[in-house]
Amino acid sequence: MAAQSSAIWQRGRVVEARDVARDIRRIVIAPENPVRAAAGTHVDVAVMIDGQPDVRSYSIVEADDDGARLALSVYRTPASRGGSVYMHTLETGAEVELTQPMQNFPLRVGARRYLVLAGGIGITAVLGMARILARTGADYRFVYAGRSRAAMAYLDDLVAEHGDRLEVHVDDEGSSLDVPTLLADVDLDTELYMCGPIRLMDAVRRTWQDLELSLPNLRYETFGNSGWFDPEEFVVRIPRLGIQTVVPKGRSMLEALEDAGADMMSDCRKGECGLCEVRVLGLEGRLDHRDVFYSDRQQHASEKMCCCVSRAITSRESVIAGSGPAVVTIEVS
Repeated sequence: MAAQSSAIWQRGRVVEARDVARDIRRIVIAPENPVRAAAGTHVDVAVMIDGQPDVRSYSIVEADDDGARLALSVYRTPASRGGSVYMHTLETGAEVELTQPMQNFPLRVGARRYLVLAGGIGITAVLGMARILARTGADYRFVYAGRSRAAMAYLDDLVAEHGDRLEVHVDDEGSSLDVPTLLADVDLDTELYMCGPIRLMDAVRRTWQDLELSLPNLRYETFGNSGWFDPEEFVVRIPRLGIQTVVPKGRSMLEALEDAGADMMSDCRKGECGLCEVRVLGLEGRLDHRDVFYSDRQQHASEKMCCCVSRAITSRESVIAGSGPAVVTIEVS
């Protein structure tokens, strides 16, 4: 399994499994070696995809004070690479392998004001943060956006818990979130914590920069699988290593290269750390940058890519010409 080297693995047992929204399943696990799970933590879970072991990361939505029960909520994505499909098969009593809680999205207590933003299943990463802010009497605003109420997990509970501090935006009710309006009243003393689809987070990042707000106050967690375009099968080549392989719709470029025998460096596998960076030598098609590591200028240049999440897609011209899949030629460190 391609787990992070610092991860401590353990066994766990599923003690609850139920649907909490359309295509979202709540899975509560009792780990054998419980430790406290702070807001913003996640676990890696060993999954089986097409009979092969793999690893997926899931935010801890809530946990007992001593970590004896960890609640995850997993969205079964239409373009799932297989992890969410596997997780949705888990029932009460199932045995799983998971890591102890890991933190790369901590909440800093003590800011003057907070803005907590969740888009869709991104609620899983920030729900615990909002509860801490409410419990400590912090000055916070909680914004939850989704396509429909049926697909927004925990919505009724959050309305009851946060009252007028919670602002709900629902696309199919005509109340879609407008990012410039959202950030219009944000000042330099406000810290924003967000998790959601890449389109939402990209819009927030751009607007945040345009308003010249404090960049260290913009904090986020990514999915690593929500791109600008639907995933396509494409070809990746590493001429120096004599490697050419197909990247299926349901696999990442990093995984496909590892399957082909390439010795790849990686860590977060969510497009955040940049450790899996590769240099683009040639491209037949376009890049679908799905990371939050590169700046807009770097993404536009398309000279490098984070191969753990980013993909290649066919260009409009190649589709018209009837050519084959996109091809990206790279060099690795």
